[in-house]
Amino acid sequence: KRADGIVKGMLEHSRTGGGEKQLTDMNVLADEFLRLSYHGLRAKDKSFNAEMTTHFDPNLPKVNVLPQDMGRVFLNLFNNAFYAVNQKKKTAAPDYKPEVSVFTSSENGQVIIRVKDNGMGIPDAIKEKIMQPFFTTKPTGEGTGLGLSLTYDMVVKGHGGSIQVESSEGQGSEFIIIL
Repeated sequence: KRADGIVKGMLEHSRTGGGEKQLTDMNVLADEFLRLSYHGLRAKDKSFNAEMTTHFDPNLPKVNVLPQDMGRVFLNLFNNAFYAVNQKKKTAAPDYKPEVSVFTSSENGQVIIRVKDNGMGIPDAIKEKIMQPFFTTKPTGEGTGLGLSLTYDMVVKGHGGSIQVESSEGQGSEFIIIL
């Protein structure tokens, strides 16, 4: 299964822009994939639970993107965020409330999507490495190390956008996509 996951990830990595870009409502896409990610994780682990909050800009302009690629980006970010809050819940105080939030806004003709969690956070020592192919913090068999690398390629190379990471160890992480 792990080898299969790695091969699929590598094939996605090498894929050159299939499909047509289309004007897409990022609020709808983000909301759809947030729920898909959450329910996918709940299907695997019935004890998993987290608060999902959305702060969508109702006047967000549509963006010309490959919807399937941006859906994959959202799925990677949401899956990682839910994983981080679930890991923290295992060691946190009983009053810890796992939460994943999505914010959208627009500024200077750009659409900004922020995915924030209150999970484990990313240690400073590895922040530079997290977008590299095959780098993972997950235990063997749980991650291929291709999710964030693929996310980076789709946002930056595929859509000419940018992705930033802000994180405090023990406090959580925030991924900011600008298109």
